Amino acid sequence: MTKIRFALVLFWLAVAQMCLAQTSLDLPRQSQHATVTQRVGITDVTINYHRPVAGDRKIWGTLVPYGQVWRAGANENTTISFTDPVTIEGKPLDKGTYGLHMIPNENEWTVIFSKVNTAWGSFTYDEKEDALRVNVKPQPSEMHNALTYDFDQPTADSAVATLRWEKVAVPFKIGVDVNHV
Repeated sequence: MTKIRFALVLFWLAVAQMCLAQTSLDLPRQSQHATVTQRVGITDVTINYHRPVAGDRKIWGTLVPYGQVWRAGANENTTISFTDPVTIEGKPLDKGTYGLHMIPNENEWTVIFSKVNTAWGSFTYDEKEDALRVNVKPQPSEMHNALTYDFDQPTADSAVATLRWEKVAVPFKIGVDVNHV
């Protein structure tokens, strides 16, 4: 009788372990994870984000409303990291990792570097946590079905980080003082 009970306990433990294993599967997400890194001088700049797909959806002004804070990607917070102090559009920003948010509008976007980099999206975004805000002009772009970040125009002391999605490009210039790093 005890052998049967012992066998049943082992059986149920095995079933429980299989159930736990199934709940921890790392299935592919619809918006795939991506990172992109660029060295500027001796400073590494890394953008960590998820890539939503446009498909047949109208993105700007509809899926991503104008005039509202947006997480600049999908799923978890999009983050941007700097290993040294930088300038963004000529304004200083300390080294560190920041939540990257944006406020899209038809003719001007606000790019936000938040001190809170662990939030899930922009749902708990608070302007009081901003390290820096800059305004930039969106530009027309070739169609990009999946949201993409690129580093354009790299030089010894600068690069332009550009978000591209649908037919819009949003560039912001990153500079490094290579003489004082």
